Amino acid sequence: MNYWLIKSEGTCYSIADMGRDTRVPWTGIRNYQARNFMRDQMQPGDLALFYHSNGTDKEPTGVYGVVQVASKAHTDETQFDTKDEHYDPKSKKEAPLWQCVDIAFVEQYAAPVTLAEIKGDPKLAGMAVRERGSRLSIQPVSEKHFSHIQKLAAQKNPRGVSKKK
Repeated sequence: MNYWLIKSEGTCYSIADMGRDTRVPWTGIRNYQARNFMRDQMQPGDLALFYHSNGTDKEPTGVYGVVQVASKAHTDETQFDTKDEHYDPKSKKEAPLWQCVDIAFVEQYAAPVTLAEIKGDPKLAGMAVRERGSRLSIQPVSEKHFSHIQKLAAQKNPRGVSKKK
């Protein structure tokens, strides 16, 4: 199993939206490295930390829950939709440029593990999201880092009350 961190702006699509929808195609990724991770490495059953970027004081940047890769890579249909913000006129149906995977809701944390906490924890040294300028929307995460984030989230919620599928 592989582990990942996937980013979304909480004001655009949040972990709460994911919990409501339960399973969605992770469309709109227009970075070749992120696309390659989805196309070449993500497999059904892999787990991903769901990260809200561009946070606010009320909802800080950080990890808000867990999702699971629910499909193999397939064509991202938004690249062909002229009305979609992710439309790509260079992509053709016979040779699509962009791929996506479906993701399924697993868990919403009772409280996020913030970026400040991630950066301040020496056990998370080496995590790509800690690096200055790390803007990649899909990043691999080690099993050790994934487990530690899960532990931090559980410590913030000793009663174990988080939203799970």
